[in-house]
Amino acid sequence: MFGPDPKTELGTYVLTAEYPKITVVVPTYNERENLPVLVAHLDALGIANLNVLVVDDNSPDGTGAVADQLAAESSGTVSVLHRKEKDGLGRAYVAGMTKALAGNSDVVIQMDADLSHPVSAIPTMLDRIRTSGAELVIGSRYVEGGSTAAEWPWHRKALSAWANFYVGAILSLKVKDATAGFKAWAAPALLQIDVASVSSDGYSFQVEMNYRAARKGLKIAEVPIHFEERVEGASKMNLREQLESALTPWKLRFQK
Repeated sequence: MFGPDPKTELGTYVLTAEYPKITVVVPTYNERENLPVLVAHLDALGIANLNVLVVDDNSPDGTGAVADQLAAESSGTVSVLHRKEKDGLGRAYVAGMTKALAGNSDVVIQMDADLSHPVSAIPTMLDRIRTSGAELVIGSRYVEGGSTAAEWPWHRKALSAWANFYVGAILSLKVKDATAGFKAWAAPALLQIDVASVSSDGYSFQVEMNYRAARKGLKIAEVPIHFEERVEGASKMNLREQLESALTPWKLRFQK
């Protein structure tokens, strides 16, 4: 797999025969009930050298303290990045991914803490990176075999499908699930797209990341997932993020 060249700050990656270091970056804000369940599910996969990096935005419900306890009990496989305030999903991912790269991770997985993304898909995502040369693997609701939550009302399903069509049409993205938040990245891909400079926030972050990957000509694959509705807590989507999500594709299309 990929290994770091110590000559650079974040690493220039070359092929090695060693087991890859995998880091799952999980942003959290008020997810104290869900986070321990997610960490347990990830641990149960039994994947060698899989690490979890929790990026907590000073959750008032004590998620940060729960994450610290999980880290203390994990023998080093769980770590926590504490941020001082709620600063948006995009900024949390940039901070977590940058830290993962600095820690010489070979593969970086991004997923939500609310249990909506099935951890059972991770072995397949990793296999695509190992065997097909994919540099970005998307856990997709809209390829054959994928699906959205059964609890979603028809208008929410229609809105999700429309959002993907809207983004794809404007940016000419050749992916079925352009707004997905469950992805596995080969570390060199994150370096190529310069993840530290990604400016979009909220759900627009996912669109900009995909767009940068496509512009760089990276090999993108999609694997089917069933997207679950959260059980505990509340969605973080608000009107400001919805408006930003609508404007971001146009900004990306016409930027220099």
